[in-house]
Amino acid sequence: MMTAPIGVFDSGYGGLTVLKEIKHRLPEYDFIYLGDNARTPYGTRSFETVYEYTIECVKWLFLKGCPLIILACNTASAKALRTIQLKYLPGYNAQKRVLGVIRPTAEIIGNYSKTKKIGVLGTKGTVKSDSYPIEIKKFFPQAEIFQHACPMWVPLVENNEYDSEGADYFIQKDLNSLLNTDPGIDTVLLACTHYPLLLNKIKTYLPADYQVISQGKIVADSLADYLERHPEIKDKCSKTGQLQFYTTDSAPDFDQHSQIFFGTKVNSQHVDL
Repeated sequence: MMTAPIGVFDSGYGGLTVLKEIKHRLPEYDFIYLGDNARTPYGTRSFETVYEYTIECVKWLFLKGCPLIILACNTASAKALRTIQLKYLPGYNAQKRVLGVIRPTAEIIGNYSKTKKIGVLGTKGTVKSDSYPIEIKKFFPQAEIFQHACPMWVPLVENNEYDSEGADYFIQKDLNSLLNTDPGIDTVLLACTHYPLLLNKIKTYLPADYQVISQGKIVADSLADYLERHPEIKDKCSKTGQLQFYTTDSAPDFDQHSQIFFGTKVNSQHVDL
């Protein structure tokens, strides 16, 4: 049987925080990461545009042989995943799979909250989609979900300002806006893969007993479980421990910025879609 790497896709760099955790959890597997940096950010774009961009990247990863693709991007998961799963895959290749980051998070996020009042921080696109309230309610019907969009957070991270005083201003402002919606919120979900880089500052402006949840480990554990439950997909995934990185923008720029997200230096290649 022919085997190939697992594909991991994001609109830019943020998905590297997810890939880092996946690689730690499943070190024996091969992965191809594709960042659509030339067209980032996705968070402010329409559903139609996000789907168009995402499906182009998915098709490219399928052409590289990937039997399974993880959309390590909340906006793409919110705006494109369902259409890809229901309308594209059945006609293209029903044997391949595309998974996202929203459902694995929704399945367990309620377990962290004592009050069952959960705050969700994300891009405008993710918040507007209402994907998290819809999915979380499926597993925790009693939960109350309070969303807040943080349009400045991704630019702060991508411009290396995530540890600056300017970041403090926007983080405190957005957290206050979220917490003012209900004093019972005790759990905050970082529903964007860029936001873990702001974690230390986020915790500074939250009460010490608050749970702040990043998605990387959740997605990694969910993927490991999925592969065990689906041996027909697992057997198609190659296992030599290799990583490949591609970007639709400048490879040198990608390599320079990606270390912040991935933790180690990467060597990427440019690809035209």
